[in-house]
Amino acid sequence: MGLAGFAPETIKPTALALNILVSALACIRFYRAGLLTWRVCYPFGVLGLPFSLVGGALHLPSATYQPVVGILLAVAGLQMLRVPKARAARTGMHAPFVLALLIGGVIGLVSGVTGVGGGIFLAPAILAFGWADTRQTAAISATFNLINSAAALGGVWATMPMMPATLPLWLACVGGGGIFGSWLGERHLRPPTLRLILATLLLASAVRMLAASL
Repeated sequence: MGLAGFAPETIKPTALALNILVSALACIRFYRAGLLTWRVCYPFGVLGLPFSLVGGALHLPSATYQPVVGILLAVAGLQMLRVPKARAARTGMHAPFVLALLIGGVIGLVSGVTGVGGGIFLAPAILAFGWADTRQTAAISATFNLINSAAALGGVWATMPMMPATLPLWLACVGGGGIFGSWLGERHLRPPTLRLILATLLLASAVRMLAASL
């Protein structure tokens, strides 16, 4: 949507709705794999949920929204290109409650205001501190995305009840694309290739949005 030059009032609610769909599908998969536990997930959502709701109700003007989201997309894209050396997850180690609250609140607010999924920022922090292994981190991030995107969309709905008319089409495309993409990623593309593709799209979108704000 950033590449196509959509307006913020279309990008934000659509991105949040798509986050909910994709995260819900991921959560189902992770739950069946036994990777989701209440203890490791809920601390990030305690403040993440209400702050996402507040962020969803806040609407930045286009002149501010585009550079802010452009910068966040650039950070996310660079993070995809960078492969951090994660600490090994420590047995029985969970995120300190207060720190998890603060991280969840800050990321939730940013996610709600912009519509950018918070998991892309939460996952590196969890891996860097060694609070979970890679698969558990993906499960926590998906759960966090589901919670804060749903709350943020509620905030958007309260202040801007008219959703984009094309939203059902976007949801159908993302649902089909998610099924095809998971099959492609599982059977044909290696993780480094997937990261490169995603990073390229994120960085191209960031450049597009930053250029439009000049």
